[in-house]
Amino acid sequence: MIIDINTVSFDQNGLIPAVIQDEKNGEVLMLAYMNKESLEKTVQTKETWFYSRSRQELWHKGATSGNRQIVKRVSFDCDKDAVLVQVEPMGPACHTGKQTCFHETAFEEQASIRTIVHEIAAEISDRRNHPVEGSYTSYLFNEGVDKVLKKVGEESTEVVIGAKNQDKEELTNELADLTYHTLVLMELLDVTVEDVKGVLRDRRPKNEVLRDE
Repeated sequence: MIIDINTVSFDQNGLIPAVIQDEKNGEVLMLAYMNKESLEKTVQTKETWFYSRSRQELWHKGATSGNRQIVKRVSFDCDKDAVLVQVEPMGPACHTGKQTCFHETAFEEQASIRTIVHEIAAEISDRRNHPVEGSYTSYLFNEGVDKVLKKVGEESTEVVIGAKNQDKEELTNELADLTYHTLVLMELLDVTVEDVKGVLRDRRPKNEVLRDE
């Protein structure tokens, strides 16, 4: 553990609030509390452990339900009095069966775009497994990889044209089309968004996120 746990600021009850976040898409899954022991067990076991204020005991997330959370990263805020735990969820975080405990929206100015790529990728995967008559995505899967490659090529050309025209609206729309068709191609060839993100993460320390081949 990089931060000395003895420097963490637990409250008067020996607790620290823990925000649990989906490491893949950034969605906040739940808020719970940890004491020193549960924080240590979380780091040691690479699974989330919390302290129940009502039962006054440790509890291991998923021990009963099977909805465990695999810990990918533990971070503290600047005052070290709150902890952010980024996880890979093995099932819903909420006892209601919802993916997140924060599923009741009180106010929303506009729909969140944080998870839109993951949402579209999931919808594309669903169309592959459950074809729908009249669906363009289902049509592409039925036509096969050559058709999808043709569309990726066409949309790439349209992106170049939009950029050459210095037309932001045109370029934005063509980039969206290219992204969609690329996600269809990825699904066809079993490449996930996480696979691509993994390559980008590996390249970043070497300053090679963008590189010439």
